[in-house]
Amino acid sequence: MERRSDTDEPSSSSSSSSSSTPPPSKKLPGGWRSIKYILGNETFEKLASMSLIANIAVYLKTKYNMEGVFLVNVVSIWSGSSNVTAILGALIADTWLGRFRTLLFGSIASFLGMIFMTFTAAIPDLRPPTCTTLPNCTQPNNWQLTFLFVGMSFLAIGAGGIRPCNIAFGADQFDTTTKKGKAQLESFFNWWYFSFTVALLIALTGVVYIQTNVSWPLGFAIPASCLLLSIIIFIIGHHTYIIMKPQGSIFIDMARVITAACRKRRLTTSGNSLYDPPLQELPGLTKLPYTDRFKCLDKAAIFADESEIDGKGFPKNNWRLCSLQQVEELKMLIGMAPVWVAGIGFLMAMDLQNSIGILQAIQTNKKIGLFNVPPGWMGLSSMITLSLWILLYERIWVPQSRKLSGKNKRMTMKQRINMGILMSIICPLVAATVEKRRRELALRNGTFESPMSITLLLPQFALSGLLEAFGAVALMEFLATKLPETMRTVSGAIFFLSLSMASYLNSVCVNIIFKITSRKGGTPWLGGQDINKNTLENFYYFVAGLGCLNILYFNLFGHQYVSNQGKATGHRSVPESSNEKEKLETV
Repeated sequence: MERRSDTDEPSSSSSSSSSSTPPPSKKLPGGWRSIKYILGNETFEKLASMSLIANIAVYLKTKYNMEGVFLVNVVSIWSGSSNVTAILGALIADTWLGRFRTLLFGSIASFLGMIFMTFTAAIPDLRPPTCTTLPNCTQPNNWQLTFLFVGMSFLAIGAGGIRPCNIAFGADQFDTTTKKGKAQLESFFNWWYFSFTVALLIALTGVVYIQTNVSWPLGFAIPASCLLLSIIIFIIGHHTYIIMKPQGSIFIDMARVITAACRKRRLTTSGNSLYDPPLQELPGLTKLPYTDRFKCLDKAAIFADESEIDGKGFPKNNWRLCSLQQVEELKMLIGMAPVWVAGIGFLMAMDLQNSIGILQAIQTNKKIGLFNVPPGWMGLSSMITLSLWILLYERIWVPQSRKLSGKNKRMTMKQRINMGILMSIICPLVAATVEKRRRELALRNGTFESPMSITLLLPQFALSGLLEAFGAVALMEFLATKLPETMRTVSGAIFFLSLSMASYLNSVCVNIIFKITSRKGGTPWLGGQDINKNTLENFYYFVAGLGCLNILYFNLFGHQYVSNQGKATGHRSVPESSNEKEKLETV
């Protein structure tokens, strides 16, 4: 893997023997010299993006008069698209642009998106008039929505460039083949999470408060300024970076395997050898053993004709002949699907709190003494709960279990995923109970905002944080540890895809439930400007029911893949025709 600086000039570490005064050594790129710029860029970018994510539902509800179903659709589709574009961003970075350019273009796209959002808040003509007579609120017209959606699209594109590359680009600055480089990389991860947490706290407290209680234009101008500052910092550090050249994307290899298998669908592996050349000697590249599963994909590696390879032993057409290594990589990903499906199931319950949970917060009593709590602050309870659990688990649970048993007892991955699914059942049940009480008090008082305190919503958001601590973290660990090192970027992309699928499925469920429950003049479970006129608790019961089905599915079928994935089960020798195999191995 080639590394180069932007100048591609070697440093001078020694001088000519004839010189009495040696010239100063040129500083090498990479290391902590470049990390300060990367962390600066990351901190300001996260401060900008997280403040919008936390408060987007409140903005669309209060400034665009969006009714429940439409609002949930917009938030879910935008959130899902922001995660899907991360996969495209990883593909573009690994195949064409490289991480530096992808990060830069992503930051610029995010900045343009925040400029659009700031304009929508500052210019009254870009949004409908403020609603004064519920439920007869003026809806945004098509051109107003178009301007809004263009801004949100830029933000989704920017997220696609930033999310898959920020940590990876920082890791590129260290030589992990040395002990010093590995220690520096571990320290970088700690500082990255520290900067992320600081940015998150500022975004969810200060910026969200300004947006809700002071001024939306100012509340959006601050993140826009932060994004501009992040771009400037990132460009200033340009000369210090180690920039890795694109090495190609494994997503392209997957597409090649599927295409080649389809082209050779009429062939059989019996009597034919499989193309299995020696691996290139690259860091972290390990040979995957042959497995008996998904045999239809083996056809992509069938070596049917000598004309398929050139004189050096490489395929002439990579879309017709793939190596067995490429086939096994795709098999590993398909084998992870049962656990991935269970993960999408519990992530749906977590995602709902960012939209429907915020709608509940909007229609509660937000005053605590003289202080008016912004609905966007509800996400803080999820983050705090997640952090407290990790602290208790790592500092109390694990050390105490080691003292009592003499062994380092940690919760297994299966146990943590089960706990995540269990939380995806308890969380909507608690939310349903609270919602029923909230609506009853609102109807009794005849008010849009229920007299129930917003603090009673904290348990459901805290449970959402525990869901993330158990389920989401375990899913991320499963994807990262069950794949070889060379496929780690794929694991991150699949996790983002899980989040996007959860958002999209939530949107589908909301639309289906609304259409079914609003038939023949019935009371819809959700929808409209006023959730007091819905029976939102029924929708939460539906989500809890999906969680019950998910826990049955995982324990009856999906759990076996948690323990079996990555083990040498079902392996056998590669089917071979001895003459062809000997030829390939000697090329």
